[in-house]
Amino acid sequence: MYIEKPHVGKLARPVYFVGGGMTDFRKRHEMKAEELIMQAARMAVLENDLLVDGVLSFKKMVDFGVGGQFADHFSDQLLFIAKAHDGLGLEPVGNIEVKTGGATGGSAVMTAVMAVASGLHDVVVVVGCEMMDEVSTRQGNNYIAHASCKEFEWRHGRSYTNLYNLMAQDYIHSQKEMGVDPAVVRSALSKVAIKNHHYARSNPFAQAPAEYTEEDIVNSMAVTEPLHILDCCLMSTGAAVCIIASEEAASKLTATPILIDGVGAGSDTLRTGDRLPRTVPLLPNETEGMYKHLTNYPGFRAFYSARYAAYIAYNMAGITDPLKDFDLAETHDAFTISALQSYEDLGFRPYGLGKDFILSGDAYLGGKLPENLSGGLIGNMHAVGATGIMQIIETGWQLQGKWAKFHKNPEIWERFEKTMPEDIEDLQVPDAKRAVAVSHAGTASHVVVHTLRRPT
Repeated sequence: MYIEKPHVGKLARPVYFVGGGMTDFRKRHEMKAEELIMQAARMAVLENDLLVDGVLSFKKMVDFGVGGQFADHFSDQLLFIAKAHDGLGLEPVGNIEVKTGGATGGSAVMTAVMAVASGLHDVVVVVGCEMMDEVSTRQGNNYIAHASCKEFEWRHGRSYTNLYNLMAQDYIHSQKEMGVDPAVVRSALSKVAIKNHHYARSNPFAQAPAEYTEEDIVNSMAVTEPLHILDCCLMSTGAAVCIIASEEAASKLTATPILIDGVGAGSDTLRTGDRLPRTVPLLPNETEGMYKHLTNYPGFRAFYSARYAAYIAYNMAGITDPLKDFDLAETHDAFTISALQSYEDLGFRPYGLGKDFILSGDAYLGGKLPENLSGGLIGNMHAVGATGIMQIIETGWQLQGKWAKFHKNPEIWERFEKTMPEDIEDLQVPDAKRAVAVSHAGTASHVVVHTLRRPT
């Protein structure tokens, strides 16, 4: 369907992030899904400085639940949210399960936001989990690829890496046509991986903290050229839980409520090759003349659904220049190439210049817009149903000024049987006021963008 201009709605009443909790993320956990969710929920309720007296007092305020799990295949359990809901003791309160591929976590949060904004509910618990340790990595990749078109794309690749490999090749070719040396693009891709593994070193929840060089990235095992194993996200097991509430309820729960002031959702054809040329939805800081050189947009170089979702969320929240207005971002770095694509779709750089965001230093703490300080999907986790929820929690904690409480706390490191590094980096963004998080499925068949801000 052709839409010339995305519709920008509005939230009928304010909606707030109250707090959240997570397990650590690993390739394998010894606990069942419901146990992981209970562990994350206890952190959300008991360690976020809530103004209620314990779990029972909090549960009396909850009036709805939303759950997300990417694939029933991994845990071999239909109605996953029912077991999670039972484990949390939330019956007879209603619940719903959401599935939108890799965007499941973000879609679950969006569902909670809509439930609260409508006035239907006041306090919603959002849970997400994935048990990706139940099968081998090869079988897991096969299951994940089931979220592509099984009649066409799945048969020819059985891995999203094959699709992103084509995107990376096309992106590098387009850059070469612009006079950019392919080695410069390769360097940008490597720096994304290096940055995200590095920031994961200061995250007790992270699966893959590490220090790498560009040589390490390009010399790691080739998956599908130009992508190497260290260009790819993790497969993780773990859970995340966040609390979404109305203004009245949030004021009773926390002294530091964070306003969710923009929500945008977009979609595109499941078959990547079916996507038709479109006109770029211009962000407030862009002009038509900027993209006269673009042909066949979005093609294989951009995600229309991500730009569509960003357009809606930004206009809803009054964002005029994302690079200046946001203090931090959590993006969906499923692959290093998707990071560069996100930088352009989200307006951190104009189309064709995504590499400059990482090469300029803007993406780092101390830069104009620190991105994926959690370590992202490459360094931190990708327990798919929990990923978008993790992003909301990480950005929410930053805006609440609680990064150190959950990341620089030796007790949390010890809880996860880890040792806090002696040289741990303080990744709290100074005086952070606004943030953006993007949750993304497959090759962007579904994308959800949330903007958050500290109330003034």
